[in-house]
Amino acid sequence: MKLLEGKVAIITGASRGIGKGIAEVFAKNGANVAFTYSSSVESAQALETELNALGIKAKGYKSNAADFNEAQTFVDAVLADFGTVDILINNAGITKDNLLMRMSEADFDQVIDVNLKSVFNMTKAIQKTFLKQRSGSIINISSVVGVSGNAGQTNYAASKAGAIGFTKSVALELGSRNIRCNAIAPGFIETEMTAKLSEDVVKGWREGIPLKRGGTTEDVANACLFLASDMSAYITGQVLNVCGGMLT
Repeated sequence: MKLLEGKVAIITGASRGIGKGIAEVFAKNGANVAFTYSSSVESAQALETELNALGIKAKGYKSNAADFNEAQTFVDAVLADFGTVDILINNAGITKDNLLMRMSEADFDQVIDVNLKSVFNMTKAIQKTFLKQRSGSIINISSVVGVSGNAGQTNYAASKAGAIGFTKSVALELGSRNIRCNAIAPGFIETEMTAKLSEDVVKGWREGIPLKRGGTTEDVANACLFLASDMSAYITGQVLNVCGGMLT
């Protein structure tokens, strides 16, 4: 039995990294997948082909979740193409790291828009559908940095902490309609983004983690799978740290 058989999932920012990992695990578990990408058309097309080969329906959409109107247009297109939506994964995210004294207003605003405002935009756009069907699982990809903070990432940490506050509030608002909202806080996950770091930096990260390794995109995706499925039917308003014990 596939855990998400016949369900429709929206995943923002899925052409690479954690979003791609979630899309792959969801498709293998029977979910039809609608995903957004910002610029990498080739990666998006490759993912669409890969997912469809698994016998489910998958489609990529070039859409900016940070834009309120684009988010609504995207959700409307998915509903027209797929008929319904059962799961929303707010994963789109960027970093513009710098010490506060060197951080520009533009770098602060852009990170807040992509990482936090997109969560509001997408949740608002799908809310009516979830309310009508009296079901839905919303999963917001936060970060351990949103829980503990991190020097050089005031913008990113603020956006990810904001996503946690948003998650808990939505869980309280929509719980009576059987709509669940949870957050996942990944730790050091090894993706294309971290591949650019020097081996010494990565080694330092790994040594500071109780499980002594970086996480994989599949580690995060499996946590999403649990929260998206009926296995977690009585779980809402929670933050699940997928971090190898970085936060205890």
